[in-house]
Amino acid sequence: MAPIKVIGAGLGRTGTESLRFALNILGYNTHHMKCIFTDPSINCDEFYEAYKHRDKADWDKLYANYDAAVDFSAATFYADLFKKYPDAKVLLTIRSADSWYNSVKNTIFRIVQELPTPEAGSIQFSINRICNAICLDGQLFDPESFSQEEKIKQLYLNHIESVKSTIPPDQLLIVELGEGWERICKFLEKDVPSVPYPRANSTEEFIDFFVNGNRPDKIVPKSSYVKSKAN
Repeated sequence: MAPIKVIGAGLGRTGTESLRFALNILGYNTHHMKCIFTDPSINCDEFYEAYKHRDKADWDKLYANYDAAVDFSAATFYADLFKKYPDAKVLLTIRSADSWYNSVKNTIFRIVQELPTPEAGSIQFSINRICNAICLDGQLFDPESFSQEEKIKQLYLNHIESVKSTIPPDQLLIVELGEGWERICKFLEKDVPSVPYPRANSTEEFIDFFVNGNRPDKIVPKSSYVKSKAN
């Protein structure tokens, strides 16, 4: 389905899943980091190789079934994707650095600390490896790094400024957390839907998905985890 038409350059926990649902309502098929848990066509090892060797990445193949991408799996690669798809429109979802850090602390960082390390060679191992890499180059998964709150918040702010300085103003829309349809639809030249703008992936929903494994289509069962730490 590529080429990618819409790139969500906002980091995870800035309303990216709500944006995914919104873009799907508008007619796109949107990639989100959660898709790696539910879409068996996604190869996490190939994504990891793309992370390490971006100049050799086959973006058409990686996003073959999608024409929009959001969350960390798009934000980490936003510049590469924009270089590959220069006609794409870019949505930068933002919130205050303080609220973003607290949201990450109560969701991503929490589950990384609570869940056991997956067994090497398992699907979950591949998923964890790419998730760790694309979440600010591993710093959201590392207790020592993440404990440096001001440093992590500055990385978040630096990312926002990087997007602003990289994407041409006429192809970039900055979206505050909690906004509705109007500005997004105008930017994408779409009619405003008759349904409310989605609200998704609260802290409770996040924990239910990742810890309790309540997913509509599970390709990664909880049994893939092991209690011992992988070497």
